[in-house]
Amino acid sequence: MTWAGQRMAEQRRAARTRPARVAPALPVPCGCCGQCPWEMRLRLGQVLPALCLGAAFPLLWFALWHGGPGNDLDTYEQQLLELQQRLLYADMENKKRSHELSSALHEIKNIAARGMNMTENLTGELKWKEYTLPRKLPVHLTNIYYYLPHLREYEDAIFPNVIFGQQRTGVSLVMGIPTVKREKQNYLIDTLHSLLYQLSEEQKRDCVIIIFVAEVDAEYVKSVAESVKTSFPREVQSGVLEVVSPPASYYPDLSNLQKTFGDSEDRVRWRTKQNLDYSFLMLYAQPKGTFYLQLEDDIIAKPDFVESIKSFAAQQSQDWMVLEFSQLGFIGKLFKSEDLPHIVEFFLMFYKDKPVDWLIDHLLWVKVCNPEKDATHCEKEKSKLRVRAKPSLFQHMGTFSSLAGKIQNLKDKDFGKMLLHKAHNNPPAKVDTSLKIYEQYTLEKVYKGQDCFWALAPVAGDYIRFTFLNPLEVEKYLFRSGNVEHPGDKLFNTTVEVLPADKTLRKELIHNGSKFNYPATKDGYLKIGAFENGTAEGSISQAIGRIEAIRLSVSSDSPVWAILSEVLIKTSEN
Repeated sequence: MTWAGQRMAEQRRAARTRPARVAPALPVPCGCCGQCPWEMRLRLGQVLPALCLGAAFPLLWFALWHGGPGNDLDTYEQQLLELQQRLLYADMENKKRSHELSSALHEIKNIAARGMNMTENLTGELKWKEYTLPRKLPVHLTNIYYYLPHLREYEDAIFPNVIFGQQRTGVSLVMGIPTVKREKQNYLIDTLHSLLYQLSEEQKRDCVIIIFVAEVDAEYVKSVAESVKTSFPREVQSGVLEVVSPPASYYPDLSNLQKTFGDSEDRVRWRTKQNLDYSFLMLYAQPKGTFYLQLEDDIIAKPDFVESIKSFAAQQSQDWMVLEFSQLGFIGKLFKSEDLPHIVEFFLMFYKDKPVDWLIDHLLWVKVCNPEKDATHCEKEKSKLRVRAKPSLFQHMGTFSSLAGKIQNLKDKDFGKMLLHKAHNNPPAKVDTSLKIYEQYTLEKVYKGQDCFWALAPVAGDYIRFTFLNPLEVEKYLFRSGNVEHPGDKLFNTTVEVLPADKTLRKELIHNGSKFNYPATKDGYLKIGAFENGTAEGSISQAIGRIEAIRLSVSSDSPVWAILSEVLIKTSEN
């Protein structure tokens, strides 16, 4: 089934199984006056005791005057007084209930008004928000209390207590990234740079990346969220990125776990918590999209990885359970979102017993292996549900494991060598820069498409310049900073400037300060663009005429080194 077909099938199933929504039978306002039925009940409630009291007096006097000779007038008077007291008490109680009902009605009206205001406000520009999820347990989570019985005392513990983002749903692909505090080095921001660097704007609109901070230290969780927000404000604002964390009460007591497979107590605790982390993240991600991709916080991604995943999924002619885009651990594993509840339930059954990648293998064994046949037959059947894609799309880059004291030098041999630059046929030019070049990564090499350009951290006033051997009519330009291995080494606060070949025009620019709606520099350059999220791209107005040079000017000090991995200057001749 194709990628698109999978989504359509899921929507049809949802439509067939969705229960019919029946509107609650609420009182209807009066057709003639529109009066609220609750208000009408209030008025009736005030009149009823008076009517009862009025009806009681004639009956009592009738009994007095027509009673037998044995009737006692004093007895009847006493009964009349008792009845009067009961009616007065009933009237007081009725007024009390009427007041309560009136207050409830007023609150309902306020809630409805607030709901209308919220709906109207959401039509405007969406801003950074902290969300609170509705505390309603989905049907597929009801068994979680059996596997984690301590949650019966903490009903809210399966809901994230921190969410940053826009709660995006209905996407094709959800990517989950668990992250924890490491002793020496954190790779999360570099991982996000690598993933986002490869995504087109269209792909960003059809996916969501969930960063699951698997820690209960509120200050640390806040610091990670702020770091993500600062590094990727546009992606957070648009809803591409979300940051969530679990409540402390989600985790059971992990201090007395049984040691297995020769693992130390710390390792058993680490892998057990990891299983719980994956389970929490998968359940949160499940309703957001059609497919779920499990990633880690210390990886890099190949170019066009999303398109490669879609293409590989569309090629599958038989039903599958997991598509693997990396041979390492639990990196690059793609699942159908509809399968996640069953997978998580299996994890929770054995979360204390084995690592997560082993549990996946056991789940496949349970589904397709015949105990009466040999291991070769079992592996063949499992390979129908677990399909491996080559080459790998993700590479493990971290050295320091999330397990304290562990060095992890794992590399995926099927990942291949990354192309760190992109070549173009640029017009002849002389290049120069004020930046301090790192080793052999010169500006000439990136301009000619031979390698990337790499320099130490730029400071305000630094520049990169391309001076054409002959003035040219330039149609468009593209400068991309950073690369897949060092996605954070970007140019920040850097403008793109062009020097017109017409010297008369240059003098006018120096005198007037602007032309063609572009601001001008003191040395006659026009500022036509700027780097945004590491890339500067645009077209050049032909009114400027021929151009003698293009310059990249740095306006503030940078905390990181700078890489130029792609330079494209498109003219009418190339």
